[in-house]
Amino acid sequence: MSTTERRTVGGLRVLMRRQFFWGIIAILLLLLVNVLKDPSFLSVSVNSTNGNLVGNLVDILRASAPILMIAVGMSLVVATGGIDLSVGSIMVVAGAVSMEFLKANGQSGGVALGALGAALAVSALLGVVNGILVSVVGLQPFISTLVMMLAGRGLAKVITSGQNTAASNGPFRWIANGYVIGLPVVVLLAVVVVLLVALVVRRSALGLMIEAIGVNPKASRMAGIKPRGLLITVYALSALLAGIAGVFATASVMTVDVSRTGYQLELDAILAVVIGGASLAGGKFSMGGAVVGALLIATLDKTIVFLGVSSSATPAFKAAVIIVLCLLQSERVRNLFTQRRAARARAPKESVTA
Repeated sequence: MSTTERRTVGGLRVLMRRQFFWGIIAILLLLLVNVLKDPSFLSVSVNSTNGNLVGNLVDILRASAPILMIAVGMSLVVATGGIDLSVGSIMVVAGAVSMEFLKANGQSGGVALGALGAALAVSALLGVVNGILVSVVGLQPFISTLVMMLAGRGLAKVITSGQNTAASNGPFRWIANGYVIGLPVVVLLAVVVVLLVALVVRRSALGLMIEAIGVNPKASRMAGIKPRGLLITVYALSALLAGIAGVFATASVMTVDVSRTGYQLELDAILAVVIGGASLAGGKFSMGGAVVGALLIATLDKTIVFLGVSSSATPAFKAAVIIVLCLLQSERVRNLFTQRRAARARAPKESVTA
C-alpha cells in the first residue's frame, strides 16, 4: 500500500470516528430509499413563473430550518450539562405573541418587525427565567425546563384565549414563504443564524467556557469562569433560537395552533444533538453535528410522508431508524464488527498452518 493510500485510509478511519459521519450516511441512505421509489425525487427545477427553485430537496431544507434553530440552541445547553425541554412551548409562545400582535395592528412592514421583535423578546425573557432557575435558584435543568414546558403552552393559551389565532401580513409571511435569488428566505435566515452562532462560540472563548462548565463546574469556577452569567446566557440564547423557530413555523401558515405548534419538537432537537455527536453528560458540542442532525430529522420526516407510512406506525418507523443510527455510532459496536472480521481473516491462515 502506497503512502497516499495509507493517508486516505487513515483519514477515512478518522472521519468514521466522528459521530455526525453516520448521520450523513443515514441521510444518503434515506435519499436512496426515496429515489428507488421515485427516480425523480432528487430533481430540482426552476419555477417558470417566478424563477424559484422547487423540489423535494428544497422542501427538506425548508422543513429543517426550525429544527435547526432549536438544535443549535439545545447543543449549547447540553454542552453545559443541562437540557432544555421548553423549546417547543417557547415556539408556540412566540407564535402566539406574533399572531396576536399582527391581528391587532395591521399589515404593514413596520407591524411585521414589531411582531417579530415582540416574539423574540418574550422568548428570550422565558429563557432568562430558565437560566435563573438553573443557575441562581439551583433547580435541576430537567425540572426547571419541564416546568417552563408546561407553563409556556399554558401562557400561549392565555395570550390567544385558548383559540388558534390567524393573521394576515405579507412581510411577515415572506419570512417563511418568500424567496431570494430563487432560494427560500427561511433557509437563508437559518444558515445566517447558525453561522453567526458558530462564529461567536468557536472564534471566541465562549465555546470553551461553555464546555468547561459541562466538564467540571467547580474547576471552571476556580479557573475564573462565572457559571451563573454563562448559564443564563446559554438558556436565553436557546429560547431566542426557539422563538425564531416559532416564527418560522407560524409564518409559513400565518396561524398558531396552541396545541400543535412546536409539539414534541424538543425531542427532535435532543435527537439532532445526539446524532451530531454531543454528549448528554456535557462538555462537548458540535455546530456541524447539530446541522447534520437537523437535516436527518427533516429528511426522515419527508421520507415517512413520501413512503406513505401510516400515522400510527410513524413513531415506530422513526425510532427504528434512530436506533440503527445510534448502533452505527457506537464505538463498541463498530469494534465488535472489526474483531469479527479480523477473526475471520485469521481463520484460513490458522487452518493452513495446521
